[in-house]
Amino acid sequence: MANHKSAIKRHKQSIKRNARNRAARTRVKNVVKDVRAAIQNNDKESAQKALTYATSTLDKIAGKGVIHWKKAARKVSRLAKAVNALEA
Repeated sequence: MANHKSAIKRHKQSIKRNARNRAARTRVKNVVKDVRAAIQNNDKESAQKALTYATSTLDKIAGKGVIHWKKAARKVSRLAKAVNALEA
């Protein structure tokens, strides 16, 4: 642990950020899992709703810098492609 006052503050901040970022990454996993589960069940309507929510969540988290914006775009693209394939 750090000895300087400013370093102690930085350490506390990093712990807070780490917890917030971990929660955000977990949220990403859960929303992606929801979309994939709806696709697995061949439920187009539910998959579409889950995809909308997942897209919003991924964009917010990418905007905060928790994950890279290109990674978020790639995940959204692949999920959308899978949801659209349900129709065919």
